[in-house]
Amino acid sequence: MPRKGVNPAKFVNTLNKPERITVAVLNYIPHLSGFFANMLDVLKECLSSLHENTDLPFDLMLFDNGSCPEARQFLIDLFNQGKITNLVLSEKNLGKGGAWNFIFNAAMGEILAYSDNDVYFYPGWLSKSLQLLESFPNVGMVTSRPFPTRPELYSSTLAWASQTSGVIVEKGQLIPWEVMKAFDMSRGLSEEQARQEYATSENVRISYQGLASIAGASHWQFLAYKAPLQHCLPFNMDTPIGQVIALDEQLNSAGYLRLMTCEALTQNMSNRLDWIHTPPSSSATKVQPANFSKKVLNYPPIKRILLAIYDRIFRTYFD
Repeated sequence: MPRKGVNPAKFVNTLNKPERITVAVLNYIPHLSGFFANMLDVLKECLSSLHENTDLPFDLMLFDNGSCPEARQFLIDLFNQGKITNLVLSEKNLGKGGAWNFIFNAAMGEILAYSDNDVYFYPGWLSKSLQLLESFPNVGMVTSRPFPTRPELYSSTLAWASQTSGVIVEKGQLIPWEVMKAFDMSRGLSEEQARQEYATSENVRISYQGLASIAGASHWQFLAYKAPLQHCLPFNMDTPIGQVIALDEQLNSAGYLRLMTCEALTQNMSNRLDWIHTPPSSSATKVQPANFSKKVLNYPPIKRILLAIYDRIFRTYFD
């Protein structure tokens, strides 16, 4: 029996071309309790700030790594509203490495801006990060905020700086305290612990052709050309987390520069929404509750025991 009619797609003369930049967000919210109780709100802030504060055209790819029904439905609704260009729903949690294996190949743009689902974006983050990516040579990653990272992971950056005429290298405590405090406290450090870490920190500022950057970068948020990322594939991950530093190591070993903006253009929210609406260069300070139960729970020996119990429960259910 002959087919009925002609496929109308044969008469389509134009196609929508992808944007030069693909912003890819990796999401994992297995449930809405415990550590993840506020993560759906964190994800909403992440995507809202991305749409409001991104100053260049982009396509948004979102890879969901086996999240709970509530998170998946939220993403499906955003896709139906046209706020997500490409939505990938994985039935299983493939780990960050498994998701990267897909994202680094599937992103349609020449440039990939990767982000975990707990990043808050400040105005101008993309254009200012792109300026470093395009102005410095052989860049592997640009992270949109400064913080101390391991020197052995940006040794190629330092080697290039020492061998290149016209490059200015400065060393010292070059990141403002307020910027570091906002980042460290989002990682769970108390203000006292953050001050102790800050007192011993040293950073390297590299200036090239009138642009300044901080040496180092991180896999939780970065801007990169796709080609260097694809050279690092595939990622073989034995556990969902813990081995993602392989990307940092491989790019550095291959001789690529790893840079950060001098200005805090993104903020790690972790699983809370504190202080994100105020850029960390300001003097805003998070107020800690002073009640007795809070003091007891934060007593170091008790805190270590409770966190160890929580870690064991989490691994039992999700490893």
